[in-house]
Amino acid sequence: MTIRYWVIAPFDSTIRDIWEKVWQFDLTHNVISVGWRELGDISAYDEGELRNAIERQYGNTRSFNMLWDFYHSIKEGDIVIARKGRKKIAGVGAVTKSAYFDREKNLKVAGSDYYYPNHVDIDWHDTPRDKEFDRIIFGMQTIYEISAPQYQELVGEHPVIVSQPEEDIENKAEFVLEKYLEDFIVSNFTAIFRNELVLYRDPEENVIGQQYATDVGTIDILAQESKTGNFTVIELKKGRESDKVVGQTLRYMGWVQENLCKGGERVKGLIICKDIDSKMAYALKMTNNVEVKLYHVDFTLHDTTIK
Repeated sequence: MTIRYWVIAPFDSTIRDIWEKVWQFDLTHNVISVGWRELGDISAYDEGELRNAIERQYGNTRSFNMLWDFYHSIKEGDIVIARKGRKKIAGVGAVTKSAYFDREKNLKVAGSDYYYPNHVDIDWHDTPRDKEFDRIIFGMQTIYEISAPQYQELVGEHPVIVSQPEEDIENKAEFVLEKYLEDFIVSNFTAIFRNELVLYRDPEENVIGQQYATDVGTIDILAQESKTGNFTVIELKKGRESDKVVGQTLRYMGWVQENLCKGGERVKGLIICKDIDSKMAYALKMTNNVEVKLYHVDFTLHDTTIK
């Protein structure tokens, strides 16, 4: 059996007093639960029924994949990371019973306004517990899957949740240089973008949008226009194949549009690289909301006399 790894938020971490009550209940009763109580019992729905129910209730189907995974993809033996907010592992455990519906299970704990009726039984491990990181490492989705290497990086001694695979790096020298360039851009952001852009600040964790974790990857730099609040996804090429970085930028833009644009904001992309090759040029012809800026590094040595 192939073990799959899941990240699940057991409750809204901004409602701190209830979060602690719910999490202690989960630990004691070996369970983790998710909401969408307005849908009623969806445990036996097929894909069409579930999609239609979500559309009727919420006017969109954004939560379909999460609920479908919860009921149909998470299996006994899988591993679940319970996250608190976006920087903390609350606990880790193994699934002992796949998803089921029970309206009453945690009703008394969370109250009628907050109870979660969809449950998976978990054998919670003793460690890790309450493991906090110095940056955002989790996406905003209530439920999403991560890879085995990502899981190991999270629970290990030196976690780096998203690392660029060696085989994706086409130019290693460029990769190293642009990793440092990213830090330089962030440190000098105001001067470089002349106050037209500001670094996005996550309202939940109060951290800036550098290496901004999502459930579809990590955005190099996430910014907003000072005047409009529109979002800009900034990606450095970092040695990757040119057309791949365009596709990745578009993926992140779609995620930002879906998850962060709550007031009609727009999203555009900005790729920063040393030059544009034919692959990138062809890829960019098919979109009008991704622009490219080229950087230039001037490094010279000068003779000097020691007196």
